[in-house]
Amino acid sequence: MAGKPVLHYFNGRGRMESIRWLLAAAGVEFEEKFIESPDDLDKLKNDGSLMFQQVPMVEIDGMKLVQSRAILNYIATKYNLYGKDMKERVLIDMYTEGIADLLEMIMILPLCPADQKDAKLALIKDRSTNRYLPAFEKVLKSHGQDYLVGNKLSRVDIHLTELLYYVEEVDSSLLANFPLLKALKTKISNLPNVKKFLQPGSQRKPPPDPKKIEEMRKTFKF
Repeated sequence: MAGKPVLHYFNGRGRMESIRWLLAAAGVEFEEKFIESPDDLDKLKNDGSLMFQQVPMVEIDGMKLVQSRAILNYIATKYNLYGKDMKERVLIDMYTEGIADLLEMIMILPLCPADQKDAKLALIKDRSTNRYLPAFEKVLKSHGQDYLVGNKLSRVDIHLTELLYYVEEVDSSLLANFPLLKALKTKISNLPNVKKFLQPGSQRKPPPDPKKIEEMRKTFKF
């Protein structure tokens, strides 16, 4: 019997958090080996575990997978979270790319210099309420299906729910005009596996601490 997936990353959100969300939603228990020093990262590089010399890396099914999109695609396929056919899959991919665009903007906000933060925050709010959230609200309104794509849970529902939590962290009022998105977030959050992941003490990571990020940047020379 295969062991639990092992996640190699820093003790924070970053590019690994969506992988944590997806594994948790699939009901898959996983272990984490945190990279806490440059030596830890060098060891992974030197033993050939990192194909492109960077993390995240996930050990699963006898493989050492890198590149977050490839990892997410594999997990979604393995646990039947990737739609029922090619048409659903391409929609899932298209929506996931849009989610990733906004997610990336939010993720890098804590890394912005102080004199640029207000402008970046304003841009995130504008893009959230005028570009990305209206697009997903429109999809939900147009098809009357149970989930974003079709009538079965898929990876894109998990990714979108993760994003909506981050949007609310930026500004809790940003979802006010998107009732269908709020309903989807509630629905996905109440799924047993997701609900468990959202509880205190889970492997879900908290919002980033700017001071800790700065310390990490100095330690790893990012």
